[in-house]
Amino acid sequence: MGRLNGEILEKLDTIMRQSFTILVGDAGGVDKAVQKHCSDKGYRNVTVYCAGGSCRNNLGGWETKHIYTERSIRDYRFYMAKDIEMAKEADYGFMIWDTRSSGTLSNMLELLEMEKKVVVYLGPGKTFMKLRRMEDLRRLLKVCSHETIRIFDSRFNLSLRLQMEASHPSRMIS
Repeated sequence: MGRLNGEILEKLDTIMRQSFTILVGDAGGVDKAVQKHCSDKGYRNVTVYCAGGSCRNNLGGWETKHIYTERSIRDYRFYMAKDIEMAKEADYGFMIWDTRSSGTLSNMLELLEMEKKVVVYLGPGKTFMKLRRMEDLRRLLKVCSHETIRIFDSRFNLSLRLQMEASHPSRMIS
């Protein structure tokens, strides 16, 4: 899902009109497409988060934040370190999700666990969904296959994290 449709571009343009700082990763695909749109618009209020010492993509020559980790293997855990730092810095999240990307789902989990709101654009259904608490994420996950859920579970303990959140109902965003 490296191309952005009109609805996504409109949301990004609204974010830019409000002069929000856009925190974006350095991956190809959606990250790179968001960077391209911001660059094409001449938007300067962007920070690119990179894992390790170099950025894979920084199309606008924006400020970068390099997040270092002990991991030497460049796997999803290596890149997850930058995603966690982005979630800590963000006030809320705007995600574009194909229902298969574990990195995007991990970002949603991190933000919700930090009691931050998330707006998700679901690529397959071409719809927006607002997430305020884990129950919203549980509903969202119904669009995923059992195999995809199994992969998410093995990568970052999805079931356990959802279960733990369910046992703490007082942690809600309003």
